[in-house]
Amino acid sequence: MFWLICTMMTLCVAAYLATPLLRGQTDDAQSSDMTIYKGQLAEVDRDVERGVLAPEDAERAKTEISRRLLAASRTVRRSGTAPVAVNRGLAIATLVLLAVLGGWIYMSVGAPGAADQPLSLRLAIADEIRATRPSQDALEAAAPPGIPPDVPEDYTAQIEQLRVIVPTRPDDLEGWTLLAYHEAQLRNFGDAARAQARVVDLKGNTVETADLVQLADLLVIAADGIISPEAENVTRLILDRDPNNVPGRYFMGALYGQTGRPDIAFRMWRPLVESGAQGFHVDMARSQIEDAAFRAGVEYVLPETGGPTAAEIAAATDMTDEDRNAMIGGMVNRLAERLGSQGGSAADWARLIAAYGVLGETESAAGVWAEAQRVFADDTAAIDALRTAAQTAGVAE
Repeated sequence: MFWLICTMMTLCVAAYLATPLLRGQTDDAQSSDMTIYKGQLAEVDRDVERGVLAPEDAERAKTEISRRLLAASRTVRRSGTAPVAVNRGLAIATLVLLAVLGGWIYMSVGAPGAADQPLSLRLAIADEIRATRPSQDALEAAAPPGIPPDVPEDYTAQIEQLRVIVPTRPDDLEGWTLLAYHEAQLRNFGDAARAQARVVDLKGNTVETADLVQLADLLVIAADGIISPEAENVTRLILDRDPNNVPGRYFMGALYGQTGRPDIAFRMWRPLVESGAQGFHVDMARSQIEDAAFRAGVEYVLPETGGPTAAEIAAATDMTDEDRNAMIGGMVNRLAERLGSQGGSAADWARLIAAYGVLGETESAAGVWAEAQRVFADDTAAIDALRTAAQTAGVAE
């Protein structure tokens, strides 16, 4: 059925283009002459009826006009036969060319023989990819080797001693913490992740979210950016503690983006990039969210950060604390005035909430959070981004 439809469409397009070529072409000048001669014959008859022209003169005139009309007609027929033959050949060549060109393009960039992919099948494929993706060990083995840092030989010797001593003390929390830190400094991220995993185990119920985030970071870096099943497990622990945790949301979005669900990745990342939050994980989300939106079929333009310019940052480094706070306060006030008079995107509102939180003006942050909820009441994604900023500012649960 697919090939039949393609063939019929090709034939229809080719016929549409070829039809004008199959029509016989006539000489416009000769066609005009015939019209003139026919008019002259009618005019002679009218002159006879009015008595203006004698019948014998009329016969001679009609004979001459008829002779010219016949000659023009023969000329038209001669000029119209040859082009028809040429145009038929051109039409056939056009048809063949269109068919061949269309087939070649489809065979080059299309997917002949590919099965239908309804939504249910695509979701099932994504689930299978996620369930069968490689383990952390396999991903580390396939990752390209990192470039070792340039460190003093005595430092390397000390770390070698630490590697020997720490495994003999399985319950030494401080030793495992040091080993994880120094392995990361040496860019041995796989070894650092295993040492950090031991730190998490030793802390047990007292483990902090920051410890889990550090473990997830190390696992992902060691796997060259791929979210392994082990990294996913750690990420879920982070999000169980705090559903709005920035690194957790980034990692979970990356997982779904890598396994055929860009729609979920987009939903996970949008609150991060529109909340006004900053940091490595937010930057990573910003660098990938537009691609995820495109693959998910969503029209999305990454909002501007709206932060201070490079000149303002350079000027701030030479200011006293009092002057610097005054400058930041002025920037926040300008943003608040613009939102109050002109409105703005959810990202702008979230940035204002976060800025008030940094300045310690929690009452102002709470007021903006309340107003933003009213403005964006019908936009769930915007509310999520705003809530993340409000939580950062300490004015939302």
